[in-house]
Amino acid sequence: MMARHSRIIGLGAYRPRRSVGNAEIASRLGLSEDWIVKRSGIRHRGYAGPDEPLSMMAREAAAKALADAGLDPARIGAVVVATVTHLSQMPSLASQVAHELGAVNAAAFDMLAACAGFPYALAVASDLVKAGTADHALIIGAERMTDIVDPDDAATAFLFADGAGAVVVGPSERPGIGPVAWGCDGSRADAVGMTGHWRPELHGDPSVPWPRLGMIGWRVYRWARDDLATAARRAIEAAGLAPGDLDALIPHQANLLIIDELARQLGLRDGAVVARDIAESGNTSAASIPMAMERLLAAGEVTSGMTALTIGFGSGLAYAGQVIEIP
Repeated sequence: MMARHSRIIGLGAYRPRRSVGNAEIASRLGLSEDWIVKRSGIRHRGYAGPDEPLSMMAREAAAKALADAGLDPARIGAVVVATVTHLSQMPSLASQVAHELGAVNAAAFDMLAACAGFPYALAVASDLVKAGTADHALIIGAERMTDIVDPDDAATAFLFADGAGAVVVGPSERPGIGPVAWGCDGSRADAVGMTGHWRPELHGDPSVPWPRLGMIGWRVYRWARDDLATAARRAIEAAGLAPGDLDALIPHQANLLIIDELARQLGLRDGAVVARDIAESGNTSAASIPMAMERLLAAGEVTSGMTALTIGFGSGLAYAGQVIEIP
């Protein structure tokens, strides 16, 4: 049998209608706007309104990706949603989105790998397509981080935001998605996680706090500074390339300091594009990589056929990355 490869054939994103500047955040947290920019690179972030539930954002991003691919939803063989903010354990968000889109022939499941969720899901989708298990797979990263972030926590409230991004993965005659380099450093699992468990009785009980996202920022930064470039080089080498061969770097939009440090350590060639969507979108966890890719394409900073490294990392500490061809 001839080898079958995979590639991204469609891309879409949904950005909340409300954009929140640093002035609103800073005044509530007792911080300065300049401090937020220096610590994170963020100037604005999207907050979803009551009429923008997680399912709606995921569906809208997915519909745009399907339209971009020119693909009927009935031809999708698998729908995978990467998210940590679907506040019901079952049924999956993927099953709801698949139904609303009309992906009647698709398997559907959610993937929980936090900010590494998109590259994890992309690796699974790529293998499904290459193996022939699905001819086409729809991958969605969708988050309403405002549902789980404490608005009064100065360590997290200025960082996280809402949004969704999606890609369609299909078969290809040449590799368009490289081998994944992934892993998990469980020794640092307490660096990012939840402060408790969601239970129905929490609603309306003021004596029991609603579980929120908690983060020890310096532990995350040190891991990214010390280990992220190593994982990135593994992904680049697995694709048979060197860092100087990349046209673009599209990492998880965690923090501008981390993004710039990764780019520096990799030693990208002059003119290589680095995604910095965090400045206008904030940290959208599993949604950040496809949203950043969509912004680069819309702005003309990257074009179809370019080679880019996508890499994410988050709670666990889980991480994953692969070299892709820009759709």
